[in-house]
Amino acid sequence: MGFLETSVLKLFTSSTKDVYYDKSPKLLATPRQASVSKLSLPSGDSSSSSASSLSSSSTFWISPRTTPTCWSPSRYVPLSIRSTVSKRQIAVLFCLFLALVVWVVPPPGLWRRRIVHITVTEPVANPYQALRPTSPTTRRNAPDPQHWLEQNSRNKFAVTSESKIVNSISRLGHVSIKPRAALISLVRNSELPGLIQSMRQLEYQWNRKYQYPWVFFNDEPFSDKFKLATQNLTSAQCYYEVVPRDHWSLPDWIDEGRFMNSLEYLGAIGVGKGWMISYRHMCRWNSGFFYRHPRLQDFDWYWRVEPDVHFFCDIDYDVFRFMRDNSMKYGFNMNILDDARSFPSLWSRTRSFINAHPELVHPEADLDWLLDPHNSGDYNNCQFFSNFEVGDLNYFRGKANEKYFDWLDKGGGFYYERFGDAPIHTLSVAMFVPKSEIWFFRDIGYQHDINRYTPN
Repeated sequence: MGFLETSVLKLFTSSTKDVYYDKSPKLLATPRQASVSKLSLPSGDSSSSSASSLSSSSTFWISPRTTPTCWSPSRYVPLSIRSTVSKRQIAVLFCLFLALVVWVVPPPGLWRRRIVHITVTEPVANPYQALRPTSPTTRRNAPDPQHWLEQNSRNKFAVTSESKIVNSISRLGHVSIKPRAALISLVRNSELPGLIQSMRQLEYQWNRKYQYPWVFFNDEPFSDKFKLATQNLTSAQCYYEVVPRDHWSLPDWIDEGRFMNSLEYLGAIGVGKGWMISYRHMCRWNSGFFYRHPRLQDFDWYWRVEPDVHFFCDIDYDVFRFMRDNSMKYGFNMNILDDARSFPSLWSRTRSFINAHPELVHPEADLDWLLDPHNSGDYNNCQFFSNFEVGDLNYFRGKANEKYFDWLDKGGGFYYERFGDAPIHTLSVAMFVPKSEIWFFRDIGYQHDINRYTPN
């Protein structure tokens, strides 16, 4: 038995009464007799004023019995208990009660905090496991991405001579047929050196093991030099496509004079690439036309690859198979903030779309992380960095996303302002896709210009 338990037991079992219980406040405040005798008056004539002075002095020193004004736990204990339990015992009980409350009740800051569980076994069999947090799902029979990664990493579905035979056999309840997917890149002939760097790294870190085809898009035909250089970097099939003219030109509903004024104004105030006509076409194509291209009709999934990017880490699982088997619609690698001057009307037009088509917004949509509570709930300009994105082409071809893009396109925001594909994809996914179908690829190291993400 410890010291504290022994002290408390003695306190409650002792037959000795508290020595201070019957002490009166008057006795404790009364001065010694010798002190009082020094103030006594001599015999004989004494004035009434001296007597009254002595009386007042005695009254000051000998205090009447009064109720203590300080707070005490015994004030809230019934009289029947106070007659048998001393103040010291009451104080000890009260302190023990407070200690129990502090030990059991969590701090207020944790009352509404959402706890994300990270499952890490010892030893870590999968080196990426610690980078993949899991949250309890509320959907019954919902896919378990963490379990999938544990079972299908270590290049399980890498293309080998044996895998070509077993690709048509189902494994562990998952469809084993290779997804219809492609790596896509919108690139010019002049950007070949930057694309060679991107292809070389992604092929080495991932695609040499999985052999997904490359689809290159350009607003003009590719040169033979470009085709030869890119084909030498991969053993997968390559396609070279030209963007349709009506997808890379000024729509007939755009006022050309107003558009030219917009180019001049955004360039003057320093909005990035705000003066470039081709950049407006590119943002519009990446927002709502790339998935309509005839070549991509043969595919269900895409991974966007830009020139001059870096892939740092070995990727030991089939990214497209992961997206398909776990019913993911969109995968990203980092979030950024863009210049709000480039799309000042984007959020107001989005709100108008929501009011006009509330039935298209998914019941499990989450827009809270995109709204600024300190700025009247306006869009906070946070967005998925769409230069790295893995997505479901069938989602983008769906009714909700198509209506949203057409709504923005008819408003002229790609030309009167500088709407980008990143905020449009972000708002579309946030409105029409539940959070459980959006995946953060935190295990893929990536860099584009100054934007960089490296797994911890």
